[in-house]
Amino acid sequence: MPQSRQLAAIMFTDIVGYTALMGNDEQKAFAILNKNRALQKPIIEKYNGRWIKELGDGVMASFNTVSDAVNAAIKIQEACAAAKDFQLRIGIHLGEVLFENDDVFGDGVNIASRIQAAAKPGCIYVSESVHNNVSNKKEITSLFVKEELLKNVKEAVRIYEVMMTDSTITITENQMKNIPLNSIAVLPFANMSNDPEQDYFGDGIAEEILNSLVHLPGLKVAGRTSSFQFKGKNMDLRELGEKLGVSKVLEGSVRKQGNRLRITAQLINVNDGFHLWSEKYDRDMDDIFAVQDEIALAITEKLKISLVEKDLKLITKTFTQNSEAYELYLKGRFNLGRRGRFILTAMQCFKDAIAIDPEFAPAYAGYADSCCLAAFYNLHAAKEMMPQAKIAADKAISIDSSICEPYTSLGFYYGYYEWNFDESKKNFQKAIELNPRYTIGHYWYGMLYLCWIARDFAEAKKEGWAAIKLEPFSAIAHGMQTVIYYSSRDYEEAVRIGQIAIDLDANSYLVYKMTALAYIGMNRIHEAIDMIQQTLRTSNRFQWSLYDLMWAYYHLGDKAAIKELIEEVDARAAKEYLSPYNRALAAAWVDDLDEAMVFLERAYEEREPVLLNIITWANVPDNLLNDPRCQALIKRIGLPEPK
Repeated sequence: MPQSRQLAAIMFTDIVGYTALMGNDEQKAFAILNKNRALQKPIIEKYNGRWIKELGDGVMASFNTVSDAVNAAIKIQEACAAAKDFQLRIGIHLGEVLFENDDVFGDGVNIASRIQAAAKPGCIYVSESVHNNVSNKKEITSLFVKEELLKNVKEAVRIYEVMMTDSTITITENQMKNIPLNSIAVLPFANMSNDPEQDYFGDGIAEEILNSLVHLPGLKVAGRTSSFQFKGKNMDLRELGEKLGVSKVLEGSVRKQGNRLRITAQLINVNDGFHLWSEKYDRDMDDIFAVQDEIALAITEKLKISLVEKDLKLITKTFTQNSEAYELYLKGRFNLGRRGRFILTAMQCFKDAIAIDPEFAPAYAGYADSCCLAAFYNLHAAKEMMPQAKIAADKAISIDSSICEPYTSLGFYYGYYEWNFDESKKNFQKAIELNPRYTIGHYWYGMLYLCWIARDFAEAKKEGWAAIKLEPFSAIAHGMQTVIYYSSRDYEEAVRIGQIAIDLDANSYLVYKMTALAYIGMNRIHEAIDMIQQTLRTSNRFQWSLYDLMWAYYHLGDKAAIKELIEEVDARAAKEYLSPYNRALAAAWVDDLDEAMVFLERAYEEREPVLLNIITWANVPDNLLNDPRCQALIKRIGLPEPK
């Protein structure tokens, strides 16, 4: 057959899970392959298609028209669903291809194959060229799914799903009536650069747009952590909108190469998948602030939100005009959210951003947060970190007193370094007053002040639930609430909340740690040890987890195991900062109260933040807590009497 180049709709189908089936039951796998062939061939022929070839368990076909290709795919999926023997993934692309010797070649073939691989089981995914050709066909509905950079394809491909009558998911009237018409979730912008280290940039752009919108009256904006919980998940947008309680979703992608940016954004109505607005921006990095403003303003226009001058200033407010400082700030916030040793990476990013732009208020706030967390996680001594946190927070406020973040850092500083508890409370409350939707402000106030300092557990729990209401999909918010319930000795509820947190983020160190401690409180020691061992594996034997393991062994009466772990911790003290507070507890667990008091006095002198939970924390043994020397030390701290 001679060569011919023409426009064609290329369809790929693939049997879900066939490779595994072949490995388990070869005879059954061959039977399914024959059924698949018998099912597809007559349908492809009926819709004037051309059976090109089989590729393992996949089938490749071509069609002269897009309508024929899509209708054939629908009939194939319906027949497959009725047979109930296996599931198919189907991908279709319209493009120019080369026919030669009963085979087909070209980019169009590769794109169709990659789209098929991206499809969910039982679904039909198509490219934008296919969608555009069938969008005016009443009998065919295709809804946008995502934009993705496919392997060996230069440009990102916009992918749509063809909705079949029996598989279309709709939000019921009862579900929709509780979702405000003017409500939106801003999803992380997909990183299209093929460099996972650039993820911070797409996250940062989405977060900045979200922060612009959150202040607008009459607009409900889903919280950052809840929206970002769905990052990288191939979820139907209508289901996502229902989960987040929003009627609109803003999503997009960003590709950053040197100083050049390509940003796409689309505002989608989640009930029917209709694109209310979409735009593509090819700009230099210096234009990033203008792009973010344009996107936010376009959203307000499409949602018919009237802006007064005050609103306009909020939505277009820019804290720096230096794109390099801004990018470092985004990288810092991204790493700070990862916790652990990434806190130190974040700290350096904020320092570099400040060096470039000394008037960049959020960079100072970020640096203050990172200093507080570095002290809290024992990455550095509090005497080294906390004064720096105070200086940075004060500087941020002197530049812009309207931002709430530095006030939470000051709440931490005054409470856990100066032990000025009235000033701590005042700053936490100021942060919440400035931004009642600031989730971190609620759970830091609830845990750090109300729970550990004031020991007002009822009010602490209220703040914790307020944070969860704002961010129902935040593992950290649930983790902080687990801390509060653990501190109040409500271990069963702590485990219940902790398990929710684990389901939300199975990689979170904090939630595993706290759920393990709650299991110890319930005397389910071996379950706790399994969880602690997991935190040791994922955190490179972080010292906190070693102490948690000692606490579990204490309940088993295994002092030899505790002493062995103490030796490991002491050996590491030459290379890393050793928590004197936790080391004091370890000494008490093996009944060495004199050594325990030596380390406890050191924690007092160094103003170690976790020292303040000595009254509330369940792993403080009675032999230490009741020692007169310990009681005198607690009195010196001057913790307020609980209500």
